[in-house]
Amino acid sequence: MLVKRQHRKATRIVRPGAAQRLAEALESLTRLDARAAATVTVAELCRVANVSRNSLYRYHAPILKALREHQRHGPQVAYIKARKSAANRRTENLALRENIGKLVALTDHYFTAYRETAALLERRERDLAELRSKLPSKLRVIPRPPSPR
Repeated sequence: MLVKRQHRKATRIVRPGAAQRLAEALESLTRLDARAAATVTVAELCRVANVSRNSLYRYHAPILKALREHQRHGPQVAYIKARKSAANRRTENLALRENIGKLVALTDHYFTAYRETAALLERRERDLAELRSKLPSKLRVIPRPPSPR
């Protein structure tokens, strides 16, 4: 016995495509206040749009390019870069100040070693000069022994 199945029309929920969701998410994230807008990340964009990061990288290059442009030229990027740069310079200055003391000690050590070596060489030169003065002034020729043939 054959039974006919009646199919009801399924009500399909039409969701916007991934590209549209990503575009809307990017627009909404960049409309936030200036500091938050400058720090929009790929992960945050994908979370808001409900799209995987792999999908974003593989299929939606224009949206990724727009995000990168916004990150590079966002409203407060220059301000944030300047703050990071200043913080990096402060950290670097502290490290350099610590190294200055070490470099001074090393320079003193090498200068002292140089002075000791110069004094030792001067003393050796005097000793050699004294030994040379004790040598007879006339050179003697030492005969060569005959070679056995």
